[in-house]
Amino acid sequence: MTASTAAPARYRDVFGVPEFRTLFSLQTLQVAGDSVRTIALSVQTYERTGSSAWAALVFAAGMIPYVVGGALLLSLADRVPARRLLTRFHLLRFAVTAVLAVGGLPLPAVLALLVAVGLFAPVGGATVQARLPSLLPGDGYVLGRSLFTMTSAGAQIAGQAAGGLLLAALSPAGTLWLAAASAALATALARLRLPDVPPAARASSGLAGETWRTNRLLLGRRTTRGLLLAAWLPISLSVAAEGAVVPYAAGSGRPGAAGLLLSAAAAGMLAGNFVVGRLLPPGPRERLTLPLAMLTGAPLLAFAAEPGLPAACALIAAGTFGLAYELTVQRRLVDAVPEEIRGRTLGLSGSGLMTGQAAGIGAAGALGEFLPAGHVMALCGAVTLAACLCLARPLR
Repeated sequence: MTASTAAPARYRDVFGVPEFRTLFSLQTLQVAGDSVRTIALSVQTYERTGSSAWAALVFAAGMIPYVVGGALLLSLADRVPARRLLTRFHLLRFAVTAVLAVGGLPLPAVLALLVAVGLFAPVGGATVQARLPSLLPGDGYVLGRSLFTMTSAGAQIAGQAAGGLLLAALSPAGTLWLAAASAALATALARLRLPDVPPAARASSGLAGETWRTNRLLLGRRTTRGLLLAAWLPISLSVAAEGAVVPYAAGSGRPGAAGLLLSAAAAGMLAGNFVVGRLLPPGPRERLTLPLAMLTGAPLLAFAAEPGLPAACALIAAGTFGLAYELTVQRRLVDAVPEEIRGRTLGLSGSGLMTGQAAGIGAAGALGEFLPAGHVMALCGAVTLAACLCLARPLR
């Protein structure tokens, strides 16, 4: 049975798999806990230094080394059993957060600890994603991935909101201790609830060498290269528009509206993953991959006319609805590679996407120094549509 003829999966099907429930819980705890940690640490840093630059650097420190970990360490996802790797990863998160909660460290040491966690974050994510195709065959994989995307977005929003409320009731150190407690719970869940499954591949060479060799193989093959570019470019180029959201809101005379625009983006992404992942049958979902990818950029063109806040929120939500095209692309990517390199493949996809979004947002911010924010957002939409047309073959 092919992906286009398989029966749609149901939530009861995926949540009926015990290991999926554990991985789902680990993902939720990680995203929520890291969101609370990040906001608490940023506030604590600003209180210590009075510097917005230091606070921003601490906020982004966990993302900065993501590309390095993705380039050098991804083979761990296929060489180390999932239970052992995830237990140690969440134990590292607990140890780092607890040390930060104790406080008293100089800021370079704080950054070094955050970088250490960030280096292994893509490996932990790749390990989780590599287990899903085995646990959820057929259309269950698409539904499982859509659940992870929706829950990650929801947990991030909830974690940031909870962090703000906790900071109002507790000190930043107290909030960091709660984030450490969530990491400790994740460590226990990984150790006690995950099965001891053998790794998908045996070590054949050095860690970095094996990772680089696999990356070259994936990027050298036309099929996998096209699917990776299809997973990276439309999302990175359209999400780049978020780099102009704050100046767009400020230019409209309502600086606080940036939060509404970003919330609309999150709401659109949640809705898209629910509709495409749960309600669309596999056949129509496959056929709509290219139109959905183009939807990520098309609404942004209207920002050249500088629409008002309600229209801007609707346009951004419509664009992020289209991000659900990635569910089909990831399904095709999983089918295109053997199981023994699945973890590295999905890790490369994730680390490339993280890097592309960071670069796109930075480029949009730089363009905002020379162009009106609405024009920058419209330009992001135009280059997204151009990329989709160039990638029409892997997106069809």
